[in-house]
Amino acid sequence: MATFYQLTEQHWYLPNLLPYNALPNPHDDFDSIMSNPKSTVGTGTYFYDRSLTSRRYALVGVVFSSIISCCCIATGVVIIAARGVNGVTPLMRLRGAMQNSTLPFEILKLILNLLVTICTESTGFVHSISLRSALASESRLRFNTNLRLLTAARGWKNPNGALLNGIMAVLLTISYASSSLVVFINYTHSSDGWHADSVAIAGLPLLLLGIALLLQVVITISGVLAVRILTWTSSPFDLTAALVHHTQLTPVPFRCMCCVSDLDAGGGPAKPSQTQPSAWHAHSSIRKVVISLWGIVVACAGWAALLMYVWDKYNGAATMSPDALTIQTWSFLPISHSNYIVYYMPDVGIQWWFLVFINLALVQGPLTLGLHCSELIVNVIRDERQWRCATGRKGLRTATNPLKPIFTHPICLVLFVVKPFLHWMFGLSFQVSDEAADGVVGTFAIIMFTAQIWNLCLALAAVACFFTLVALRRPWGPQPATYGHLQTLANLVDEWSPVMWWGHKEDGFRYCHAGTTDHPLPGVKMNYVYAGSGVGSPSPVSPLELNPYWLCVDGVHG
Repeated sequence: MATFYQLTEQHWYLPNLLPYNALPNPHDDFDSIMSNPKSTVGTGTYFYDRSLTSRRYALVGVVFSSIISCCCIATGVVIIAARGVNGVTPLMRLRGAMQNSTLPFEILKLILNLLVTICTESTGFVHSISLRSALASESRLRFNTNLRLLTAARGWKNPNGALLNGIMAVLLTISYASSSLVVFINYTHSSDGWHADSVAIAGLPLLLLGIALLLQVVITISGVLAVRILTWTSSPFDLTAALVHHTQLTPVPFRCMCCVSDLDAGGGPAKPSQTQPSAWHAHSSIRKVVISLWGIVVACAGWAALLMYVWDKYNGAATMSPDALTIQTWSFLPISHSNYIVYYMPDVGIQWWFLVFINLALVQGPLTLGLHCSELIVNVIRDERQWRCATGRKGLRTATNPLKPIFTHPICLVLFVVKPFLHWMFGLSFQVSDEAADGVVGTFAIIMFTAQIWNLCLALAAVACFFTLVALRRPWGPQPATYGHLQTLANLVDEWSPVMWWGHKEDGFRYCHAGTTDHPLPGVKMNYVYAGSGVGSPSPVSPLELNPYWLCVDGVHG
């Protein structure tokens, strides 16, 4: 069902922003809020989609995470009650050749990492929506995508504030760290000696995993309840439309050809540019993320080099493997002849469990946060690619299925696969003794495998190269780049519709006008100056006062 919103038409001046009258919305429960298939900024009506479909998907994800967390808590409590803090319970029996292979064990750890990724991504999506709305209510929202755990709303008690965001970062790290400690190989004794009997799960790490996931759900729901969600969509276009409708964002005149990087330069009437700035130059946080990724690569290489130095200097100690790192001992999975350094905990018990957790979380934390920050690059590039569809044959569809980008945008799919895979590779490099005897963990040994750390370093370097190239790539064509910057989108989109095209709209005496509409448009004229609709007629602010160059069209002064 459609709802009509009438916006007041007024003349605008350069120093002022466009005024909008925000009328109450009596139909907030409808997916789409629009008057007709087309709406024009400044006159007529307005369109945006509250995306209740995305809300349903988000709530399903939160419920799924809640169920998984409760199952982990219940299972962990049962194992601890039945077998003690150091007890494990068999999950899958090993028979035949599988008793001499670590493959079932590693596959189960990989599946668990994937499950943790699904849960944290589900709660992370809802948390990012509530944080985005909180920043918008404070007039601090600039981009559609933000560093979720490193950006906070005002107030320590705010569910989207710095304190709880910091707690969310710790819980995210604990989720992946505890998942590395859940799976064990259980050995049993028989007449012919000890042999691998089953793949088992430990109770305490499973309990901590469930608590970490559940607390993330609680904080996420608190964030949603604490703020008004204007739209649940991840699309920057519906968010921009919602902010403009609710007078939290207003288009600025003379900037129909200005990209996001022109804002700080005081953009105005301009000629089209054949290439656009890269995300690296347009978004300062992108540069920080890329640099941090390379910092993790350097740290990982330094870690591996330090192990090689220590092993070479103290070779022969009981805490070191007898085999050197060579081509013959190099492998993807640890083997009996792998090069490693090991250190032992004095005892087993709940206090030593927590010490192991702290060790693991401190080492794994930078990897977890680095991959989290990589989401910024992925989402910013996704927003820009969606915007550039406005010059394509099919046009730009503002409303999309929330799951579609994960499977249709290759960069989103890459990150979704890379997250659990790199955490699994870290588990291969930095292992806590994964062996139990007759259902009890007898000792805690932390093993660092040199070859597997180098493998992790190479994989991280490949990921960092990929995201660096993506961030440095410059879009081709005269369509101004936005990278999900909301003010830039508000300046460029002058007519909103479910499907939009961008291009040349009007010729003027002094300036041309580029914008959007609900049908295909011709390409812009490369040698003409563009400013906006109606700018060619006399206006309260003379363009000569702004910059005489703006009156130069095709090299001739008007």
